[in-house]
Amino acid sequence: MLETTIAGSLPKPSWLAEPRKLWPSWRLDGDALAEGKRDATLLALKIQEDCGIDIVSDGEQARQHFVHGFLEGIDGIDFARRVPMGIRNNRYEAMVPTVTSALRRKAPVHAEEARIARAHTKHRLKFTLPGPMTIIDTIADAHYGDRIAMAMAFADLLNEEARELQAIGVDVIQFDEPAFNVYLDEVTGWGIAALHRAIDGLICKTAVHICYGYGIPANIEWKATLGDEWRQYEHIFPALAASRIDQVSLECAHSHVPLELLALLGGKDVLVGAIDVASDAVETPDEVASTIETAMRFVAPERLYPCTNCGMAPLDRTLAAQKLAALSAGAALVRGRL
Repeated sequence: MLETTIAGSLPKPSWLAEPRKLWPSWRLDGDALAEGKRDATLLALKIQEDCGIDIVSDGEQARQHFVHGFLEGIDGIDFARRVPMGIRNNRYEAMVPTVTSALRRKAPVHAEEARIARAHTKHRLKFTLPGPMTIIDTIADAHYGDRIAMAMAFADLLNEEARELQAIGVDVIQFDEPAFNVYLDEVTGWGIAALHRAIDGLICKTAVHICYGYGIPANIEWKATLGDEWRQYEHIFPALAASRIDQVSLECAHSHVPLELLALLGGKDVLVGAIDVASDAVETPDEVASTIETAMRFVAPERLYPCTNCGMAPLDRTLAAQKLAALSAGAALVRGRL
């Protein structure tokens, strides 16, 4: 009950990549880079275990970015043909690669990372993949000419990848869909259908992560425009409750999300974000416990998994570890009270 987990990413060691950056440059190359990624993965697992996290992740240590780490393993994408593109409905602009031909996986993309993680922890293991809607919102299209068709093509590739991760022994496969908080009509129109395509045939736990974004300036500024109540979840939770996804991971801590909206997720496991990744302040165990206990008014405790609001990649490493320890301690407080 109240088993802790993380949304996905953790900060990379400074000897591996630039610190405190969402799109860091690698500081190694060749065989040294491959070795550094393996070492960083083992370190990420150890940090989570030491902090008391129950369901651990590889920390996305081998990926430069949570979307583009997967795209690098896909044929049909020209990384030399980068163009400026508005991301998350033009919230910010990024230079993105372009889809130029039919998509296919060159080979398993993340299998080796999953094998390394699976071999070095006895904890249950979560592995994260970008969701179809978020992928097509982070890449330019010069081939399909149809957003939905391209999303479904990516969903098929994600399904191939997810089946292999399951066979390796991954316990939870999570699809990251921050775009679900932006394109609300598209979520019910085709976004959930694309997720169903991505999870087809899986028997491990499946999850979707929906948040208000990493703690970067563009996201923080956008949140300031959303008013006193953030009700985006209200539009999509009923459809998610009716979906075949097992778990929903969302942002709650230090946000303006009305937690009564969690009641709309009846029948789903809820990964309740109790750690603010956009703040350098370390939550106290009591603050974490308060978020969990408020969520328990709307979700049964056996369906609650205390979690981080979002990935922690841009944070200071020491700060991230302190926040994970607070997450574990806060969950322990609530378990003790129960």
